[in-house]
Amino acid sequence: MSWLDGDEDDDFDEFDDEARFKVRPNPKANRPRTKRRPAHEDAEIGRVLGVDRGRYAVLVGENTPDEHAITAARARELRRTPIVTGDLARVVGDTSGDEGTLGRIVGIVERSSLLRRSADDTDQVERVIVANADQMLIVVAAADPEPRERLVDRYLVAALDAGIRPLLVVTKTDLADPSAFLSHFDGLDLQVFTSARNVMPLDEIGAALIGHSTVFVGHSGVGKSTLVNALVPSAHRATGHVNQVTGRGRHTSSSTVSLRYRSPEGSGWVIDTPGVRSFGLGHVNPENILAAFTELAEIAEDCPRGCTHLPDAADCALNDALANGELGETGAARLDSVQRLLQTFGDRR
Repeated sequence: MSWLDGDEDDDFDEFDDEARFKVRPNPKANRPRTKRRPAHEDAEIGRVLGVDRGRYAVLVGENTPDEHAITAARARELRRTPIVTGDLARVVGDTSGDEGTLGRIVGIVERSSLLRRSADDTDQVERVIVANADQMLIVVAAADPEPRERLVDRYLVAALDAGIRPLLVVTKTDLADPSAFLSHFDGLDLQVFTSARNVMPLDEIGAALIGHSTVFVGHSGVGKSTLVNALVPSAHRATGHVNQVTGRGRHTSSSTVSLRYRSPEGSGWVIDTPGVRSFGLGHVNPENILAAFTELAEIAEDCPRGCTHLPDAADCALNDALANGELGETGAARLDSVQRLLQTFGDRR
């Protein structure tokens, strides 16, 4: 029987829009693409030992029988996040460390410290050198090349700004007496080691490294890599020489790496960095310099707002305390050092 006879086919209704037309879903009702990322609750925590062409060497299972190094790549969502030596990274994927495997860094644990420098003193763009270090070992030579007080001042300023304890090693003391150079730092709470050819105080320096993450910095040619190799024989860091014409050292270490220092008394981390001839302070907060000297910072609370604390600063409570003999010999020497560091910061402008 034809549909013209009035009998309707139950399988088709001329008034059924869904049967007659293809109904498109409401675009506004579509579920939006989420920006939420997986929580990666199964991620392992590993220490970034170094980076090479976009691949990161990461130590997982630190201080356990399963401790081993893996190679990892940066997750896409971290493309704008700097990942540096010393970082504690959250790693997923293949973390077996087998040849040809690749893990993935999906997050960075909050850092306890950041050592930074800028290209020059006017550049506000900072370059992160190392994360989570709590000590800085500054290496200078007594001669060949000549020690640069102002460069050491800059290292000290950067360390104090980062909340890192500075240490100082003077190498090649068989070539020159470092006394005059070291007098420049009288008053600072600065542990100093001296080293001569074939007479390196490895036990003393090593004792200061135990339980710490120590970043080694220094001018090219001062013997930093030689010292690192002596402390960590498996490091095999390249060493160089000083150009006799220019008096400058040749860059040998080209990357920043974390190396495990071990001794019968304990272990620590040595972070070797490439030698530098300048250290920009464009990122430094000058308040952090004075804050590192608690007893002076307390006196400075009575200074007028905006006080520079320099010797010519008017109504400076520190200068008044010095003039009144309230600081004593040690305090006076310490104030002189602090003012020199503040002047180093001021000279950057």
